Amino acid sequence: MKLSDIAAALNARVEGDGNLEVTRAVHPAEAEGPGDLALAMDKKLLPVLHQSKAVAAVVTEAAAIPDGLAGVIRVRRGATAMAGLMDVFEKPVHAEPGIHPLAWVAPDAEVGEGVSVAPFAYIGPRAVIGAGTVVMPHVTVGADARIGASCLLHPGARIGERVVMGDRCIIHPNAAVGNDGFSYVTPEPGSVETAKATGQIAGSNAMIRRVNSIGTVILGDEVEVGAGTTIDRGTVTATRIGDGTKIDNLVQIGHNCQIGSNCMLCGHTGIAGSVIVGDRVVMAGKTGVADHVTIGSDAILAASAGVGTDIPAKSIYMGLPAVPRAQFLDQVRGLGRLKRLFADVAQLKAALGDKAQGEG
Repeated sequence: MKLSDIAAALNARVEGDGNLEVTRAVHPAEAEGPGDLALAMDKKLLPVLHQSKAVAAVVTEAAAIPDGLAGVIRVRRGATAMAGLMDVFEKPVHAEPGIHPLAWVAPDAEVGEGVSVAPFAYIGPRAVIGAGTVVMPHVTVGADARIGASCLLHPGARIGERVVMGDRCIIHPNAAVGNDGFSYVTPEPGSVETAKATGQIAGSNAMIRRVNSIGTVILGDEVEVGAGTTIDRGTVTATRIGDGTKIDNLVQIGHNCQIGSNCMLCGHTGIAGSVIVGDRVVMAGKTGVADHVTIGSDAILAASAGVGTDIPAKSIYMGLPAVPRAQFLDQVRGLGRLKRLFADVAQLKAALGDKAQGEG
């Protein structure tokens, strides 16, 4: 691929020889020769570029580059350029065309044009698989599920019955979409119900009865679900994930949740049932959200935030329990001053004690 073609894909400009042929993109320290394109958009990598064997590189607009490079692509924003470069040099998963003889596809399932179904995959009765979708080994798609076009289901993905998935979704290994919700009830108010109501435990969890989940999960277009993530179906209606939302590995989304579009939910986030999340919300790693909480659009929850109350739109919350960022930083500063405060109090007590003894 010519350097000029890569630059065009990135909407960037070339300095030097745009006809250079590039075969792979690499870290500057791993370049082996003229076919390697060194990625040095991070300023920390520029010193490495000086020692690199690469003759072509991608750098930011203002970066100072060493002599000896035959061609350079200059980009405005490194992170955006990285996304574009990964598209250019993408290495798609290996997928054989058609349905493998060792896959099981129900006779009444609908499989679109250009679908790949790998060995040991299961497609249940009346399921629909959209055109161009890739179903990798050991994937299960339950009865009546509807998978959109150009989706990618990685090995071991579990798509439950009646789940609806939009186009261009990616489900990573061992993610489970459409599990029963964690929903149980006792004949009389139990320990948690009484504790919430009165602040005391006045009941016991005798004869715990499950509440079956007859709803489903609906994913919008271009939703990505990370490895080991679980999304519970709604009790009666649907748990919904909006278009473009990206969910990291090991995330739990409870039953009846309504997640907006273009959200980012990072690893180990846990969202209890019936939570409403607006659009473009970011939840950093290990965020925990209590049930029936509403989080406004464009809010950011910092790592390990423990959310037990509603969060306003366009706000930053931190800590456990989660509070506004300014309040959290005040708390941290206060903790930092405690040692000095204790020393001052001890000194004051000693001075007062000496004075009292003198007067006595």
